[in-house]
Amino acid sequence: MTPLLIALQFLTRLPVRLPGMPEPREIGRSLLWYPLVGLLIGGLLLAAAWLLDGQPMLLSAALLLALWVGLSGGLHLDGLADAADAWVGGYGDRERTLTIMKDPRSGPIAVVVLVVVLLLKFAALTAVLQAGQWLPLVLAPWLARGMMPLLFLITPYVRPGGLGQALAEHLPRRELRLWLAAQGVAMLVLGWSAWVALAAALVVFGWLRGRFLRRLGGTTGDTAGALVELVEVGVLVGVALALA
Repeated sequence: MTPLLIALQFLTRLPVRLPGMPEPREIGRSLLWYPLVGLLIGGLLLAAAWLLDGQPMLLSAALLLALWVGLSGGLHLDGLADAADAWVGGYGDRERTLTIMKDPRSGPIAVVVLVVVLLLKFAALTAVLQAGQWLPLVLAPWLARGMMPLLFLITPYVRPGGLGQALAEHLPRRELRLWLAAQGVAMLVLGWSAWVALAAALVVFGWLRGRFLRRLGGTTGDTAGALVELVEVGVLVGVALALA
């Protein structure tokens, strides 16, 4: 149960208390629970959409987006901001990029990227709500948090001592492969919107992973957070465009 609590505490702002200091093996095994934490976030968004049904569409989309950000505490947005600043300010240099990524301050590039990402989420949320399609509210956080363990599984972790080092060193590789495959099968039985969402998630994942490898030779905690945000955007926008 401890790995689940670790995943909940790390990925959400839900009131979770660990029984003690977790072992590195337990931290690694927490990756198995990341997709289910995404599914939980999606379920809470779905419940909120049901409660807001019949309210003004733009207001509902804004409230859902605020809840979405609040549930994660802006964790992945912070990673996206750091990665955006480092990617532009690094000028293609690996060490400079890694150094800038460690700086907790946000520059203008980070602010612009965050505004654009949140605007795209808001617009896509409005589109799927108008179409009466609530399943993407579950698919986006579910798939995005499923892509993070996949990233750690097949991509080197390049920041020694970083937040993700224990995840990368102690992840249960065989179990994780089977679990992620089961998640993919689940998507196939959920209908066309899940197929579009899965395709969008894999395209974004493949493109970002390629960029991470070319610039850094692998991933960091910040780039993993950026991956979550951009996969969520890709899923929402992809489904919204398919509905148009």
